[in-house]
Amino acid sequence: MIEPDPDADARALASTLRLRILRLCLDEARTNREIAERLGKNPATVLHHVRTLVDRGFLVAEPVRRGARGSREVPYRSTGKSWRMPPFPGEQQVMVNAFLEELAEAPDDSVQMTRLGVRLSPAEHAELLDRIDSFFAELAEREPTPGGDPYSMLFAMHLDAGRMNRPASESGAS
Repeated sequence: MIEPDPDADARALASTLRLRILRLCLDEARTNREIAERLGKNPATVLHHVRTLVDRGFLVAEPVRRGARGSREVPYRSTGKSWRMPPFPGEQQVMVNAFLEELAEAPDDSVQMTRLGVRLSPAEHAELLDRIDSFFAELAEREPTPGGDPYSMLFAMHLDAGRMNRPASESGAS
């Protein structure tokens, strides 16, 4: 049983590498060695991060298996707990950094992006966020399609400060 500690959970997720580990272990359990090889990192460094994620319940160890040379290997799988986390300071930057690292590895022809500027009333903004949250929740709850291709998504929406009306004193008007 893991003691509830939102601050410890936030600290565990405040690492681009840890978010990448969670993503790698989403569809299939991977050993520390497999994670380190996939990310091009030192296994000892990765093990530190894996243990932190296990301690906070973001990863779970599956039954021990034998490796190629008979060694004992512990595979780890993501639990989905990170999807249910409340926002924490710095979360956006860590998520964007993890996404950018994953995007850099993606084949160019697999990337689809859209950038759009809109003007919405508070009610329209709330409706849009509800629809997007519902859609992402539906995707998160789906069982993985056997043999399906893995995709990653990042959604970000923010006030467009450059398009906001500025007070006369800031815009240079007199």
